[in-house]
Amino acid sequence: MPSVRTGLEVLLRDRLSLLRGRRIGLLAHQASVDARLQHAAALLHGARGVRLARLFAPEHGLWGAAQDHATIAGARDPVTGLAVKSLYGPRREPTPAMLAGLDTLVVDLQDVGSRYYTFVWTMALAMRACERAGVEVVVLDRPNPLGGAVVEGNIPDPAFASFVGLYPLPARHGLTIGEVARWLAREHGVRPRLTVVAMRGWRRPMLWEDTGVPWVAPSPNMPTPDTARVYPGGCLFEGTNLSEGRGTTRPFEWVGAPYLDAHRYADALAGKGLPGVAFRPARFVPTFHKWAGRLCGGVQIHVTDRARFRPFATGLAIVATARRLAPRRFRWRRPPYEFERRRLPIDILLGTDRIRRAIERGRTVREIEAAWTQDLAGWKRRRATVLLYG
Repeated sequence: MPSVRTGLEVLLRDRLSLLRGRRIGLLAHQASVDARLQHAAALLHGARGVRLARLFAPEHGLWGAAQDHATIAGARDPVTGLAVKSLYGPRREPTPAMLAGLDTLVVDLQDVGSRYYTFVWTMALAMRACERAGVEVVVLDRPNPLGGAVVEGNIPDPAFASFVGLYPLPARHGLTIGEVARWLAREHGVRPRLTVVAMRGWRRPMLWEDTGVPWVAPSPNMPTPDTARVYPGGCLFEGTNLSEGRGTTRPFEWVGAPYLDAHRYADALAGKGLPGVAFRPARFVPTFHKWAGRLCGGVQIHVTDRARFRPFATGLAIVATARRLAPRRFRWRRPPYEFERRRLPIDILLGTDRIRRAIERGRTVREIEAAWTQDLAGWKRRRATVLLYG
């Protein structure tokens, strides 16, 4: 039996009174399931006294079919028969018409614990819209696959806010999605009438494998918990001309490009002495996305010690090393990216241009990390006020 009950299961078992007699909307995706893999839409549609009236979907759609950055068109859920309102594309916030007639918006989204993953920002925009419309928000909490004990990365500059970081979270923030909702309300004034249905049995040191909760890929390129584990650093590759392994069976775990020598790259990274990780020379041919159909030399990121592994620092080292080994061919990706048309993608991913400039000046990862140590410590003290679990 699972050791953790998700917010969805707690709601259905003990707290369905929150929704009875109310007309509700549901913001969900394909990973919004219970321990028996039944989807939240079907479960709420069949719940006595609950009127499920509208469905909303984040990036990748309700059933996770669309690839990254693909605009989601309107669809209809074949199970409930309800129209699905997309919150990804030119319009990322529910309109007053979308919320009209609703009493409550239920949010049930599996996040992966990284600032760049857009689901928390879809939730943030929905919370803002619900506050204006007088619609209550109920967030069903789910585990952070990376656990909640370790926090890593810089605190972004609000001037670099984007849809991969609307508010200043560290890259690996150590919060559950319910705690993110509480943080948005407390720290940033996003204050609809909010209820977080907490999990039962989850503790901060737990990694995904400790929870007993079944893994359903929340997006097409997040197939396993191993992918989520490297993603706080792996997503940075999107800001470069390195393949992040999209179009392969190991997205974000394989990284490379045709201009890199796999063995030389692996040796250079091994020499960094990064904790909890090993680099195997890898050659791969993406079937789509960057370098589609081209043989890429690169590495596979093998996490050897989950407790010691630092994905964000590792991602910075991988980018900086590729740039040093191939200075004439390595490139920063150009905009547009995630609806940002002016700033470099790497800068909005990092929430600053200072880290990119430090890499360009040849600073070590240790030197770069030292610049945000004090700010991160302050953020960790403030986050303590929104934590739901020990």
